[in-house]
Amino acid sequence: MALPSYFTELDRQYIDGTWRTGRGAWDIIDLNPYTGDKLAAITVASVEEVDEAYRAAERAQKEWAKTTAHARRAVFERALHLVEEREPEIAEAIIDELGGTRVKAGFELHLAKEFLRESIRLTGVPQGEVIPSPVEGKENRVYRVPVGVVGVISPFNFPFLLSLKSVAPALALGNGVVLKPHQDTPVCGGSLIAKIFEDAGLPAGLLNVVITDIAEIGDALLTHPVPKVISFTGSDQIGQHVATVCATQFKYVVLELGGNSALTVLDDADVDYAVDAAVFSRFVHQGQVCMAANRILVDRKVEEEFTAKFVAKVKTLKSGDPRDPETVIGPVISSNQADALCGVVEQALAEGATALVRGGVDGNVVEPVVLTGLPADSPVLRQEIFGPVALLIPFDGDAEAVRIANDTPYGLSGAVHTADVERGVAFAQQIDTGMIHVNDGTVHDEPLVAFGGEKRSGIGRLNGSATVEAFTTQKWISVQHGRSRFPF
Repeated sequence: MALPSYFTELDRQYIDGTWRTGRGAWDIIDLNPYTGDKLAAITVASVEEVDEAYRAAERAQKEWAKTTAHARRAVFERALHLVEEREPEIAEAIIDELGGTRVKAGFELHLAKEFLRESIRLTGVPQGEVIPSPVEGKENRVYRVPVGVVGVISPFNFPFLLSLKSVAPALALGNGVVLKPHQDTPVCGGSLIAKIFEDAGLPAGLLNVVITDIAEIGDALLTHPVPKVISFTGSDQIGQHVATVCATQFKYVVLELGGNSALTVLDDADVDYAVDAAVFSRFVHQGQVCMAANRILVDRKVEEEFTAKFVAKVKTLKSGDPRDPETVIGPVISSNQADALCGVVEQALAEGATALVRGGVDGNVVEPVVLTGLPADSPVLRQEIFGPVALLIPFDGDAEAVRIANDTPYGLSGAVHTADVERGVAFAQQIDTGMIHVNDGTVHDEPLVAFGGEKRSGIGRLNGSATVEAFTTQKWISVQHGRSRFPF
């Protein structure tokens, strides 16, 4: 089967408005995780090219910040139109490069378009305010201005969406951007986005995409003097390193990291609905979602009913070729990830867990696994499992559920199911997490609502006013009408 044009035409770096072959010492091989076919070979960007990218963004940003909101808005309107026009091709690229199912590709594209629409709005956000002063005759003007240049490092699981989620608003607010996509998804997370904005008329140099790896450039993306903000989405281990390095450089960071979310089913829940929410929350995109329900907590009063229905539904999930419209469980991103998941399952079984469902492994396709009976001190209960492995945990009463849900170093998302909404809200308020949903799944993202986590799940927030806070800074200019009095 012929490769889509995206992989044969966008297998390069995009720096200062030009497409070029990287000058690094080796190639990133972009593979289809289901078939193993090579999609592209991309020579990595060097440290010098990272510098060129940041310098280009710095130069271009100065003029971009002077443009009118109307001129910036027109670029984003065209970008949205291009995504809508090319949606079938982009979906195919997501299926090929990520192993995402057709449902997943549609879900990612829907959210990506919503965030582009929000970026159109952000081009015209208020640029400042006048604040009263206790000093007679003084006028305080507080301007909101772009930070300058933003560095964006995006992950492999939702690369098109999660790159756009930082790139588009940063540009809309008047900044330049250097984007480094994950090496497993360099096209969907990087060069494809550059192509869309290039075709939409974004001025050259404002957006640069460097496809590279720490083995080639070290911490150059973080330590370079130009970027004032680094937006990173990925694991908490790497996020900790990013935060440490950026702190020494006095750079602001937005970190969206891992999760170990709990979906809790209280004793009065609609069990059938809770089962549907739990299955989606655990198995969407093979469980490779930071907000996924790693742990499913069930009150013992409904444990037997919930478990039987949950297991029955999981057994209906079709695994295999992500191009098949009926497939729910496609491949995980790599063989390393598949091996790691098998190791987690073996560890849990060795600790005494029982497998209620234990699917097989075919290449990178890891079929669903449902485990119960893990000992309370199992490390498996406190780690992020980035794959289709569900942990069922019974509890007695709401207080115990709160304790179990909070017994993790993470705090990204969560959900609680109950017939009493206010009981659900009261429960949600006790969970140490950045986001939690009553009578819904754990996987949600909306452009206007602050998105982020607590504990090891991250620092800072994105979306809506939080995005404005992240990618702009405030400048106080006071005007003294009349004369100040000085003490000497």
